[in-house]
Amino acid sequence: MRGLILFDAIKSAILALFFMVALPALAEEQMRFDKEPLLIQTAAGKVLHFTVEIASTPDQRARGLMFRKVMADNAGMIFDFDEPRRVTMWMENTILPLDMLFADDTGTIRHIKEKAVPYSRDIIDSMSAVKYVVELNAGIVAKLGIKPGDRIVSATTTKKAK
Repeated sequence: MRGLILFDAIKSAILALFFMVALPALAEEQMRFDKEPLLIQTAAGKVLHFTVEIASTPDQRARGLMFRKVMADNAGMIFDFDEPRRVTMWMENTILPLDMLFADDTGTIRHIKEKAVPYSRDIIDSMSAVKYVVELNAGIVAKLGIKPGDRIVSATTTKKAK
């Protein structure tokens, strides 16, 4: 009987150890996102080219770029919120510093948050109703001269309303 109790204790300890190691790894497991080309048309006449992942479901929008350690300079993510609304975001579990472009239903950038701080729980507010948020590596906005009034264009921003 004592051997059975000891066996159960060892089994419980091994299971606990497994979950301590496995659960964080599962949390960091990458979710699958479709990709599409995205252009930013600046008021200065430049056309900037990116390839973005699409976060269009609630689960995808909740995950976003969390746990990512690297992202190409011409890469990013577009969040599609279906209907224009005021949006708040934060950087918890996000390793990469990001620039965030908040765009209305025409794709016009209404607000920009530059250099959002990794792991921060500070609320980042769209400041007005938006339908899309594009996240790019921090510093891209300043480097390329992206400003409010510029326009994002992609298959997501030009799809027909359902």
